[in-house]
Amino acid sequence: MRRLCSLFIAAALYTGAIVPTDAAQKWGIDGEMIAQFEAKVVDLLCELSGDCPAACGGGKRQLGLVRDDGTLLLAVKSNTLFAGAALDLLPHCGERVEVDGLIISHPAMVIYMLQRLRKPGATDWVRATAFAEDWKRRNNTENAKRWFRRDGMSGEVIRTFGKVGRPDIVPPPSE
Repeated sequence: MRRLCSLFIAAALYTGAIVPTDAAQKWGIDGEMIAQFEAKVVDLLCELSGDCPAACGGGKRQLGLVRDDGTLLLAVKSNTLFAGAALDLLPHCGERVEVDGLIISHPAMVIYMLQRLRKPGATDWVRATAFAEDWKRRNNTENAKRWFRRDGMSGEVIRTFGKVGRPDIVPPPSE
């Protein structure tokens, strides 16, 4: 049933996607599809459980997109390596935006990887890099390249859980 639901959502998203000539950049991920559309920015927990704090949780909750057909789409990635899209979407909580990115369809779930956004009708796109800008500000640096290698919290998580999320699995050394 879960697989059937995921396939139905992927098909619905595929048929509703608009792919302009200046669309998002493909990343070579299995099941990826360039998708540009308008949607409402929502707090996922609010949509799913009714637990709705002010301002979509103030950046402490996962945000998503509700398309005009009612499809709820998990927005999990931004243009910054290993960073989510919540900070890019947060200023638009409860509002409609036009987004440009990649839909990744997998039998377990369908996700959206945000690359750019703008208010409907606007001509200029804004790159989804709010996480990098915030990280540079919080760490008093001008360089967020490979931020995850220099971030204290990331380092602690890696030391505790390993590079792949389990301390008992160690990736082979790179040559």
